[in-house]
Amino acid sequence: MGKATGFMDYQREETNKRDPLTRTNDWHEYDTSLSDESLKRQGARCMDCGTPFCQIGEVINGATTGCPIYNLIPEWNDLVYKGRWKEALERLLKTNNFPEFTGRACPAPCEGSCILGISDPAVTIKSIERTIIDKGFENGWITPRIPKNRTGKKVAIIGSGPAGLASADQLNQVGHHVTVYERQDRAGGLLMYGIPNMKLEKDVVERRIWLLEQEGINFVLNTEAGKDITFEALNYQYDATILCIGAQKQRDLQMEGRDTEGVHFAMDYLTASTKHLLQGEDCIDAKGKDVIVIGGGDTGADCIATALRQECNSVVQFGKHPKPPAARIGSNMWPEFPNVFTVDYAHKEATAKFGEDPRQFCIQTKRFVAGENGSLKEVHTVEMEKTTDENGKATFREIPGTEKIWPAQLVFIAIGFEGSEEQLLQQQLGLDTENGNVKATYGNFMTNIDNVFTAGDARRGQSLIVWAINEGREVAHKVDEYLMGSSALPSYLEESV
Repeated sequence: MGKATGFMDYQREETNKRDPLTRTNDWHEYDTSLSDESLKRQGARCMDCGTPFCQIGEVINGATTGCPIYNLIPEWNDLVYKGRWKEALERLLKTNNFPEFTGRACPAPCEGSCILGISDPAVTIKSIERTIIDKGFENGWITPRIPKNRTGKKVAIIGSGPAGLASADQLNQVGHHVTVYERQDRAGGLLMYGIPNMKLEKDVVERRIWLLEQEGINFVLNTEAGKDITFEALNYQYDATILCIGAQKQRDLQMEGRDTEGVHFAMDYLTASTKHLLQGEDCIDAKGKDVIVIGGGDTGADCIATALRQECNSVVQFGKHPKPPAARIGSNMWPEFPNVFTVDYAHKEATAKFGEDPRQFCIQTKRFVAGENGSLKEVHTVEMEKTTDENGKATFREIPGTEKIWPAQLVFIAIGFEGSEEQLLQQQLGLDTENGNVKATYGNFMTNIDNVFTAGDARRGQSLIVWAINEGREVAHKVDEYLMGSSALPSYLEESV
């Protein structure tokens, strides 16, 4: 695979990113592709590994290692190196229904487990993937695939995020009649309203939805299952139902001043901002305000980038954990996902605008304080020290004398999710739940109710796009098997036996 000496001949090249300060003046994607010649060189760096760990798709020490949808990465790297783009696309689509989403918004655990990464920077897998699918659309290679035969079986899918879309795509291709219910006014789930436009432009999502519609999938929008349509109605109309409702119950902070005006959940902010961009709806506006983001993950970084584009006065991001090391430490060995210090797109933008990285590490928020008008005025914090015992258990303690008051008129809470939101559908069904998620075993996906299945974040909890696609494809295999007695759809599980 690739050029025999490519990993020695060529260095890793990063994708072309627009100037951090300039791009905050618009909402377009900040990342653009490398040239074809550059990507051929990057494909040449693929090492012809005996065992390509980039595609193992495992969870090690709580983090994803390799690609959960088992993309044939070395194969399409080699085809790109040889300039055979259409064949590379065919290989990519064997395992991934939506490379245009993962190529833009996936954290690329495949690169973290690239064998070349043991001693050198990993292959630019994510950039190559994105360019393959973009070329597919640009050259007209992606066209509607209309099923020749229909089975007469009907399947309802609740939720149009990546898990729902993947299961819909798979089931439609084997001839079932698929209807996707979405409570929002546009399909796509978090792809549409959770990931901001500068990471994933919405015409990219809408292009895929249009394609799925052309292939025969029916989308019913502005419809909340369990409220606008009852389970009795779903059970009467459909032979099977799949719950792909996500894990959108946001984790909250219970502390003094939480109800102060100006303190919001991050996802509410991001959703409203995208709706404002697309259709002019009212949103939470950070213009001229001091903004604090609580939570050190990707959602928090997206809040930073959004606030910058709204022309905030300042922005700071609080993280619970210490600053990561510059390189892997002994407890974070390859092929685990590298827990190292990185600078995300939003952090580069904030640094370019304000002259310093917006992140503060090991910070504990103590209280929110309102001003005389009742709106948020300041946030009180204290620094923390993290220690780990011999069993690996981490504890945090406050450091006396490190108390600080931060001016703030807006706070966004981005500390993760607790599971699926309480929905009338779940109450009507009497579904078993576990840790806030719909209970079903991986590989079976059926709930405690016959003919009702679940997949994606609704089942496994907050996770990655690639895991949602994995579960969407797997649940489609099981539903097809349930309806027809056997299934011709591929299964990662059965292929690995």
